[in-house]
Amino acid sequence: MRVAQSSLERRRGAISVVCLSALMRRFGLRKLLFLDEVVGESKKVRFGYVRQLNRSFRILSFFVLPCFLAECGYKVWWYLAGARRIPFLGNAVASDAVACALELASWIYRTAIFFLVCVLFWLICFLQILRLQDFTTVFQEESDVAAVLREHLKIRRQLMVISHRFRRFIVAGMILVTASQFAGLLLTTRPHGDVNLFNTGELALCSVILVTGLLICLRSATKITHQAQAITKHAAKWHVCAAIDSFNPDPETPSENVATSSVFPENDVDNEEESIEDLAGDDEYEAIKLVMPHANTISFQKRQALVTYLENNAAGITLFGFVLDRSYLHMVFMIELPLFLWLLGKTIGIS
Repeated sequence: MRVAQSSLERRRGAISVVCLSALMRRFGLRKLLFLDEVVGESKKVRFGYVRQLNRSFRILSFFVLPCFLAECGYKVWWYLAGARRIPFLGNAVASDAVACALELASWIYRTAIFFLVCVLFWLICFLQILRLQDFTTVFQEESDVAAVLREHLKIRRQLMVISHRFRRFIVAGMILVTASQFAGLLLTTRPHGDVNLFNTGELALCSVILVTGLLICLRSATKITHQAQAITKHAAKWHVCAAIDSFNPDPETPSENVATSSVFPENDVDNEEESIEDLAGDDEYEAIKLVMPHANTISFQKRQALVTYLENNAAGITLFGFVLDRSYLHMVFMIELPLFLWLLGKTIGIS
């Protein structure tokens, strides 16, 4: 049991350190958090992101400190209950104290790095949700379709960049969670197994940490995916309202020229990245008041082309081409459940 626990702990720490060091070495903290790009955003986006940046370390400590206190209590009890290491200092009590302190220092480092990567992903996702929320304001005014499309293309490319940066960490986290749950199931259901808190307490705590970190990432990813997909529904409603209003044009309203600038920006791909976090659900878009564009401002064909584009180019966080939404989570659950039942049938005969 100790071998399985140590193996999962080492793998969790190794994956977190490798992922974080690769991101920092390649992009740096400012580029990873899109701090340079935020300067050009609206005041609402900047203030919301700065406020969330200030809260990020409190959120990190919210996850790390309870786990550290539980690990401290378990380790102290584990040594006091009779577990002994080799007395490398000559005195058994002093050796146990030093060994316990070193183990706790190593554990808090691995756990903090793991949760730090999860919180960074959550913070980046929060920025992207702020940008998506700000993006919906284009439907409250007479906007050029080309400008709307350019902004959506920018957001979509930035979501692809975020997906590419964190996809290996999320996939590795899902594999580790599956391995920890199956290891715990094998250890607790094997015949004549000595199952108690002394032997399996650390494995249970490791599983809780892995599941918590994975839920942080998956919740952030699915939230931004559904926020991005809600844009299509809102654009379709905007198009319908504009088409209905075009049958009753106001003759006293002067027409405006439509900009014909290029849809595709010439920015470097490395400069096209942003972030995200928690907001309300899709229903927040329902409360936005629509301003009907006049028939002479945006043509029916342009609006229809924009809606068709949004329907066939849904933005969101992806894992190697699979969009991380509720359907993806249902698929993962349906894969995990048969594996769980199969393993349970092999150990205690339940199928």
